[in-house]
Amino acid sequence: MWLAPLRSEAPTMEKSYRTWLIDSHRWRAFRPRSGDVVVATYPKSGTTWMQRILSLLIFRSGQPVAIDSLFPWLEVNRRPIEEVVAGLEAQKHRRSVKTHVPFDAIPKLEGVKFIHVARDGRDVAMSYHHHCTAYRPEALARMDAIGLADPSVGKPYPRADPSAAAYFHKWLTVGAIDGQPDGTPYLSYFAYEKSFFESRSNPQLLFVHYNDLRGDLVGEMQRIVDFIGADIPRGEVATLAGFARFESMSREAAKLVPEYAQNFGGSTLPFINKGGAGRWRGVFHDADLKLFEEKLRTAVPEPYADWLLAGRIASGGIDPSDM
Repeated sequence: MWLAPLRSEAPTMEKSYRTWLIDSHRWRAFRPRSGDVVVATYPKSGTTWMQRILSLLIFRSGQPVAIDSLFPWLEVNRRPIEEVVAGLEAQKHRRSVKTHVPFDAIPKLEGVKFIHVARDGRDVAMSYHHHCTAYRPEALARMDAIGLADPSVGKPYPRADPSAAAYFHKWLTVGAIDGQPDGTPYLSYFAYEKSFFESRSNPQLLFVHYNDLRGDLVGEMQRIVDFIGADIPRGEVATLAGFARFESMSREAAKLVPEYAQNFGGSTLPFINKGGAGRWRGVFHDADLKLFEEKLRTAVPEPYADWLLAGRIASGGIDPSDM
């Protein structure tokens, strides 16, 4: 069903992005199949959660699979792209990949579904701080070498301040790449979300919010089933949802993300952490929280900003596709 003819020409992208972690040009090697699903998120917005959901829906089994290798991060520069593509080519089941680049850097791929999972940027920053302070020395040294060897980057990987408040301030005020005033140590959250808002009418794109996954996991999984065109009875979706809850994912973490755990001394905690919201309250400074709101509402219109902060359920049914 999923083995449609492969695309031979290199896909075109509007923009490109390079950091210590990624090179969006790697997307040029991707040869899509009709039915592929791309999980598109800003880091720490529910990527692994959505990948686990897709693994459950694709294989229709609660058996844990190594989603970090089975559903690879295409633009990350850890492995030769030829090796990554060869692994994807060998897959006979429905495929999925993840990406953390803005939508304007993703090729326009016919027959491919995109699921954009979004999260309140304040929760993102809090989770990202936990993630960055957990890197082990070997991972930092590898990113240092990549940055110093790449003229478009030209510097070591920025170290995360132990203070979450100081980290949030830098994330809001210092850019990691030319042309972006914020986002260190990655790309701008605000520019990233703007790229998806501007593509909201694309029928290949589904918007899912982290808070809605927390509030109605079964309902959101049914939305995903409908979007990707999977033939799964509603009762089975509810059963599979039990394996996508944080308690289950935490128990199976070593099997779900064994490859990425190596960057954190074998710990999977930075990938499957507490999954909560609002832990930034009482931690980030008021002036920075005000700046966050100003940047958000300058980057995107108010309805989309409200959706980013709360999700569809809490915002009274707002869906970006209808804006």
